Amino acid sequence: MSKFKVYDETITAVNKKNQSLVNKATTWLNKYHTSNDARNMIDSLYGDDNKQWEKINAKCESQWDVYTMYLDELPKYEIKNIEKSKLYLNN
Repeated sequence: MSKFKVYDETITAVNKKNQSLVNKATTWLNKYHTSNDARNMIDSLYGDDNKQWEKINAKCESQWDVYTMYLDELPKYEIKNIEKSKLYLNN
């Protein structure tokens, strides 16, 4: 049995013209959370001073950057809608 959470919440955009960007942003947020869980597991098992952790950390940073790139294209009210979701507040 896997110890990774599954992040599959669908967020409906406040304005339907923004739904595509909201979907893209939340897809990358899902990817980030999954990688972040793996990073935390590697950190707890081996610490943050090894190649596995460095590789997954770089992946997390890259995924977060893509997520924030999509946020930059959204209006503030859509960002607030994402940030108040369970997906954003996963822990």
